[in-house]
Amino acid sequence: MDVNDFLPGAETLAKIRRDIIAYEQDRRAVHRSVRWRMPLFLGLTLVAVGLLAWGFNGVADANEQWTSAPHVFLYFAGFVALLLAVSAAGAPARALQKRFRADLLPKVFSFIGDLHYAQGHTPAGFEALPRQATGEFNRERFDDVFSGVHAGFPFELYEAELSQKAGKIESTQFRGVVTSFHLDQPFPGLLVATRKGNQMVSFFKGLFGSSALDSVESGVADLDRDYDFRTDNVDAARPLVQGDLARALAWLAQSWPEEPARVALRAADGFLLLPTSKNFFELPPVSVPLDYDAHIKPLIADMATLLATAGLVRRIGSGAAGHG
Repeated sequence: MDVNDFLPGAETLAKIRRDIIAYEQDRRAVHRSVRWRMPLFLGLTLVAVGLLAWGFNGVADANEQWTSAPHVFLYFAGFVALLLAVSAAGAPARALQKRFRADLLPKVFSFIGDLHYAQGHTPAGFEALPRQATGEFNRERFDDVFSGVHAGFPFELYEAELSQKAGKIESTQFRGVVTSFHLDQPFPGLLVATRKGNQMVSFFKGLFGSSALDSVESGVADLDRDYDFRTDNVDAARPLVQGDLARALAWLAQSWPEEPARVALRAADGFLLLPTSKNFFELPPVSVPLDYDAHIKPLIADMATLLATAGLVRRIGSGAAGHG
């Protein structure tokens, strides 16, 4: 893959550079604003918290311990107030970057047809994502959400964090990038490939029972060590698990440096889940001057790589997967 094949044309590039110039003027003004807002907001908050603590101690029982419930509540309230002050001081920077990204990203991703971009919204196709690939969760958070057409296939790509909270304990089931698409060759049933050793084992047993989905092995020692292949159609799944899917996952193991990718195939729908702690498609903080080569081109390379990887999985079953 050559990132130059995905770069904007001359006319679009000229618009992007003009937008960067305009953004830089706003960025410098906002950066100056945040620099004085931060100490001012923190200072006023500290004064307010100090006065509250002084007044509280004036009426509190002199024999009351500093570790008593009222004091602990006061500490907690002061800490929350400081966090809110920091957030309020940085609000102009977040607002500027949100506006600029909403205008910039459709331009830099001009190689995607019918592109739609949103932030923080639930993706349209999220409910179709098989829970067997994510694990059980009751909390969900989304960041950037894209949909469009690339290389002739419609897709939806989004950043998601899915977690399960029970009481005061919250465990992350998945954090990373999800890409959904239509398969070249539909799969007659459900087939999922997930990492071994996570909560998926208890998830399958608890939600489906031990015999609801059958296990299939790829015959490749490294893959069978790392992956759990489950399906409700063993006869249709075995050729894929031992063929195209095995080759695609072997390639992903070399090209994706973080936790092993997950794949789900159900009927005509395919899903690629790439666990990662990286926050894609972000701009540098407002304290850093924006540069096209240093900051914008990497966004294009990231998107092109993610879509090319999804395109590989999309061809599972057609005999082309795993061949680049």
